[in-house]
Order: sequence, then C-alpha cells, then structure tokens
Amino acid sequence: MECWQACRDLRIFAAKVCNGLPKEEEYRLKDQILRSARSTTANLAEGYGRFHYQENIQYCRHARGSAYEVLDHFITGVDENLIAEAALSECRILVEKSVQLLNGYIRYLKSRKK
Repeated sequence: MECWQACRDLRIFAAKVCNGLPKEEEYRLKDQILRSARSTTANLAEGYGRFHYQENIQYCRHARGSAYEVLDHFITGVDENLIAEAALSECRILVEKSVQLLNGYIRYLKSRKK
C-alpha cells in the first residue's frame, strides 16, 4: 500500500534523525519519536489484518494521529535545539504525504464499506 510505504519512509527518516540526538534523550524525546513513528506502520498493518472495513478505518485514523505526533515531537526537538530546522522541514513533507495518502485510503475504505 502506498500509505504504508509513505509511513515507512517517515519511520526510517525519524530513526535516522534520532541517531543524532544526545545520549540523555535516549529515554525521552528519542523514545517518543521512535514509538510514534513505528506506530504509523504498525497501525496500518493491524488494521489491514482485521478484515473489517470499519476497524481498518479506525486503525488508519490511529496511524494518521501517530504521524502528527511524530511532527509534534520534531517541533519540540527544534524548540529545544536538539533537532535542526532542516530535519523538521523534511519531517513536515513526509507527514503531509503520509496523511494525504492515509486520507485517500480512508475514503476508499468508506466507499467499499457501503
């Protein structure tokens, strides 16, 4: 699925940025970024495996929320001088792409449900 691939790209990017965070952020910001980024693809996989349109839609919504959570953590990282503005800009692009594709997939699932 295209939306899963876009979320995967976001997850991989987030992990690369996290590698550059200071050691003292290991169990703080780094952990939060990684968990929310991993949640995007994990929720899509779980929803897909439910074989029910409404449940799949709900897990897609969770994935969308997790994508926005990644973005918020990046903003926090910039505010605290832990993440570069350029990384935040790239994150915004990846989140926007993921959300657009997720919204399209949700619309598709809703149309199939009827």
